[in-house]
Amino acid sequence: MSRLRCLAAAVAAATTATAVAAAQTATTGNGAPSGSHYNLNIIGVSHDKNPNMDGGSGNVIFVGLGTKNVAVTTKILLSQSAAGTFSVLDKNGTDGEASFALPAPGGYTVWARALGTPGGKAKITTCATDITLTGFDGAAICSTQNEVFVRGTGKSSFRNVTTALTTITLDPVADAAAVTACGGTTVSLFDACLEGFFWQYDNNGLRLLQVRFYPNPS
Repeated sequence: MSRLRCLAAAVAAATTATAVAAAQTATTGNGAPSGSHYNLNIIGVSHDKNPNMDGGSGNVIFVGLGTKNVAVTTKILLSQSAAGTFSVLDKNGTDGEASFALPAPGGYTVWARALGTPGGKAKITTCATDITLTGFDGAAICSTQNEVFVRGTGKSSFRNVTTALTTITLDPVADAAAVTACGGTTVSLFDACLEGFFWQYDNNGLRLLQVRFYPNPS
């Protein structure tokens, strides 16, 4: 093949790769990227679910609904899965805890939006427990960053919440020992310097939080 034809082939390949990446990162009308994804629905309910309900059925987690003035807090325990694998392990969070498995960060982005009856809101914060440091009693350390979702009366759009849901931002004073152990104030999900990762979900009447996980373009 001539040098000119080789150059043309290289340009064509680069153009195709760029087009594929653009297609994967382009946003849809609801603000989310286009393309395949894993969808997780966190549903607020006013009555407790059966504690023996099948935890592996569907991409759903049920949490307490709460009210405008009184929040119900649910721990969504997080465990590390194989790359590209997402699954609900325990979908009944009405007893205070649910469980979700997801890969370590880096290969995906996370997007979320509030849906359901207008008026509700929820806050989600990434935390960890059972700190592997001498002197810690297993108390939770939660990120200083969080995401708050409010269901208004207008159109609800997705927004990128990757940082808040896959990292913990430590307080340099209150969490000084953890900052030293982790080598900085930003800790990625499943970093070995912390243990027992979970999302703290504080619900004030939000009936549905839709969370999507999109693979990064290769």
